[in-house]
Amino acid sequence: MTRASAPKPRQPNGASSIFQGKDGRWHGYVTVGTKDNGKLDRRHVSRKTRPEVTKLVRELERQRDKGTVRKVGQSWTLETWLTHWVENIAAAHVSENTIDGYRVAVNHHLIPGLGAHRLEKLEPEHLERFYKKMQDSGSSAGTAHQVHRTVRTALNEAVRRAHLAVNPATIAKAPRLEEEEVEPYTVEEVQRLLAEAAKHRNTARWVIALALGLRQGEVLGMQWDDVNFELGVIRVRRGRLRPRYKHGCGDRCGRKPGFCPQKINTRRETKSAKSRAGQRPIGVPNELLQLLRQHKEEQARECGLARDLWTEKGYVFTSPTGEPLNPNTDYHKWKELLKAAGVRDARLHDARHTAATVLLILGVPDAVVDAIMGWEPGKSARMRRRYQHLTSRVLKDTADKVGGLLWGMGQADAAPKAGQSPVPAELVVHVARLGERPVPFLHREHADEVVARWSEDWPDHTAQVEEWDRWRWEHQGPGGGSAIRDQVPSRAVVFHARALFLPGGERAGTELPEQWSVPAWDFETDRYTDRASAWRTARRPGPGQEVEAQVRGTDKAAVEAAFAEACAQAVDRARNPGKYGDTDEW
Repeated sequence: MTRASAPKPRQPNGASSIFQGKDGRWHGYVTVGTKDNGKLDRRHVSRKTRPEVTKLVRELERQRDKGTVRKVGQSWTLETWLTHWVENIAAAHVSENTIDGYRVAVNHHLIPGLGAHRLEKLEPEHLERFYKKMQDSGSSAGTAHQVHRTVRTALNEAVRRAHLAVNPATIAKAPRLEEEEVEPYTVEEVQRLLAEAAKHRNTARWVIALALGLRQGEVLGMQWDDVNFELGVIRVRRGRLRPRYKHGCGDRCGRKPGFCPQKINTRRETKSAKSRAGQRPIGVPNELLQLLRQHKEEQARECGLARDLWTEKGYVFTSPTGEPLNPNTDYHKWKELLKAAGVRDARLHDARHTAATVLLILGVPDAVVDAIMGWEPGKSARMRRRYQHLTSRVLKDTADKVGGLLWGMGQADAAPKAGQSPVPAELVVHVARLGERPVPFLHREHADEVVARWSEDWPDHTAQVEEWDRWRWEHQGPGGGSAIRDQVPSRAVVFHARALFLPGGERAGTELPEQWSVPAWDFETDRYTDRASAWRTARRPGPGQEVEAQVRGTDKAAVEAAFAEACAQAVDRARNPGKYGDTDEW
């Protein structure tokens, strides 16, 4: 007689279970937590075979132990989540400008391109292919990068709320951004701009931009309460917001809201500075204080002329009727000022780069620069690298100071013997001095080769090899120790093409050749390119209003093909300036 087998012990509450049901399928249940009503949150999986169910059960257990089990509830698509996030979550916690950027990224790019994906099925590769498709369709790398930052922020919130286990946007490679070097205005160009600004209304507005480096919104949002004439201080507290309009005519005028005769601004005029560092006092030169006093007197005269049309809001810079200046109008006034002064075209924000570089030239301490520019302490070093540009004047002054320190006294006593370096060989940096450009090398033969070839290319310029103490270069040389090269840099022949077109599209004659080529090293950033071809068109400032087509690259055939394309656009731009934003109409 066989003994009856003992019954299997009962599984404890909350343990996972796997069994075959009456339907012939295998079923698994895993407890992953507790529901809002206090009952156990027990997830169910079902497959045809036991191994398949076992694998799913073990995966759910791993997710439960790591705390990454997706929350029960609505099954989100990327479209439904982004719409919910941007309107119900982000809109209540970020500024107007930020939410505008989010809405553009969500509604114009992400939802049309990726919105049908289920949230938990979205992969990093989907995002990376989408970024590439955006750029192939004409979007800039900056636009694609903004879209990446937006979706990463939105999905981080989904992870935080347990709607998603892992954020694929943190894994996906962001579009590569190549930061373009900004060339600040020279002292002479700034003087020409200030001389021209003196002929126009709101002169002090441009002086503040070029001398103090305030952002556009900070200048336009400034009120007289922020200016302390007695202490000689301006306190930055707020920034001007771009207005957003709606129809006041009931949408009967047939125009866009911004051009409606009865338009209504739906935005507040200003917002507080976005950080504690942004809310800052700035010392003002006496000359600028005098300009502000004159500006206040002129504003009082305008108020008397406007009479009952004047709206007193306390702003320093206003329209002729007392309203705060529109940032778009202010931008166009800046472009007019550049043309009238005969100064090269640049963004309004480049005036801020100029002010930061002037502070560098003057030797202002870093802590004071950070306070003036309104940079956060943790980000200040990166911002200084981005905004302060090493001009030839800065480099020359630095070299003179170092030379005076090391060789200014006791040269006769400390002179090395003939043929002997003043410092040990392992501490020598061989600097190829090419005109005003110093290029450091680890080995003397590399510096000699570059000097010899550079002298052949540019016989009218001086070139020689200097020996520097390595400590001196690392602390005083541009780029520090990371700039020292251990091999000969690359050299290429760069082909150029250029043409000018008069308004109407007729080609203008110039003294320069239409096409030419120059040898260039990779450290000659003003000449060098590693691209087969690159072209652009630009409207030149001044009374002639010519449109210039420029092409350069390392492939002659590609440059010639690009030149034809650039000339075609330049002709169209000369004939249709409004199409390219070259007019003041907006």
